[in-house]
Amino acid sequence: MEISESCLYNGDMRKIIAILAILLAIVVMGIVLMNSINKTISSAFSPLQRANQSMSTQIANFLHPTPTILPDPVTIIHDVRSLARLETIQYTVEKVITAEEGQGTFSFLFEDRLLLVAHGIVIAGVDLEKIAPEDMWLEGAVLNIRLPEPEVFLATLDNDKTYIYERDTGILRGPNPDLETLARQAAEKAIGEAALEDGILDTARANAESYLMRLFLDLGYADVVFVK
Repeated sequence: MEISESCLYNGDMRKIIAILAILLAIVVMGIVLMNSINKTISSAFSPLQRANQSMSTQIANFLHPTPTILPDPVTIIHDVRSLARLETIQYTVEKVITAEEGQGTFSFLFEDRLLLVAHGIVIAGVDLEKIAPEDMWLEGAVLNIRLPEPEVFLATLDNDKTYIYERDTGILRGPNPDLETLARQAAEKAIGEAALEDGILDTARANAESYLMRLFLDLGYADVVFVK
């Protein structure tokens, strides 16, 4: 009787193990099958996804197109001039400009006021093209030169360094777009005037004479005299 029960027990265990093995095999096959189905679905939807991405790109390009720059192939040159300007001095000038409008009792309502910090460049020298043949003559080995009057060739703002430091507007108005333009024009004029007041033309003449003196002495002249 004991032997018979033991055999029965062993037989049941083998059945259970077999069932578990079958279930495990079914689970493994199910996982493999699901992976295969997922890959199939992914492959099926991949063209659709690519189409959606392409459509999104086209829509983005339509809404935010890349600018196309097309220079006109025809170039018109209005004027060509030979220049013989001897630039002998450059000033770098800083000027603070206050521009305002709408001032008065009700300025808090209607004012527009800005403070512009302007940086500019002033270049001066002598235009050698204005020297005529009669302005240069020899007396023995001495060269006499009558230079034209020095002049300012350029007085302009350096836009990279010029900026609005402060701006105030009234409650009932916005900033006037022309006010900054007027302030810049005034700054450019003031920078040129400041350089003139500081004697830029005198320095330009002195530097021109010094440069030309060395040049003509190197060319073999015994002496150079600048005649006013």
